[in-house]
Amino acid sequence: MELYEVMRTTFAARDFTDDPVSDEMLGKVLDNARFAPSGGNRQGWQVIAVRSEVTKSALEPLIEPTFQRYVAQVQAGEAPWNTINATKLSAEEIAAAPIPREMISKLCHAPVVLIVCVDLSVVASFDSELERVGVISGGSIYPFVWNILLSARNEGLGGTLTTFVGGQEGRLRALLEIPEHYAFAAMLPIGKPVKQLTKLRRKPVSEIAVKEKFGGESLSA
Repeated sequence: MELYEVMRTTFAARDFTDDPVSDEMLGKVLDNARFAPSGGNRQGWQVIAVRSEVTKSALEPLIEPTFQRYVAQVQAGEAPWNTINATKLSAEEIAAAPIPREMISKLCHAPVVLIVCVDLSVVASFDSELERVGVISGGSIYPFVWNILLSARNEGLGGTLTTFVGGQEGRLRALLEIPEHYAFAAMLPIGKPVKQLTKLRRKPVSEIAVKEKFGGESLSA
């Protein structure tokens, strides 16, 4: 596929056929994705390809508590898990929210589930001493994660970037024997989508880019 077509049609696929994703195909996807940039070109990423149904099932209860709070906050009109605006919901209200088990099952039981981790011992976290949640470390892992999804799309596959299981990183670490200096970055269910979407909706450039300073004149495409 042509580059811009891939960029404009890589959608969040959550429904997959039963078609398997071979090691050969997965290797091809990762072989191209690995050319993503990272800080100092240190390439501190590690991918765990999960095919075992036992392990996939074990991921489900790790996702549920994070997803339940997410649902509760969305229903209350809040931005879920936000570090600027704290939730006003009580623990009881969160516990009463439904858990989307069917969706969680779809995410966990894709033909292959990729768990992507980043080696914090090689990442420059320039914002680590600021009084806010750190985001800069992601610059050394998420270009790689997105390259995986772009590469998968180019091969007729699909997936989506999920992070719900990160709320239970300690339990995930024990399940997959992840070393302490690695951090969970993304869980990617990968497979052949039931439907291939080609028209995605996104904000226009004029709404996301400005000239010279924040709040400046809009930049148009």
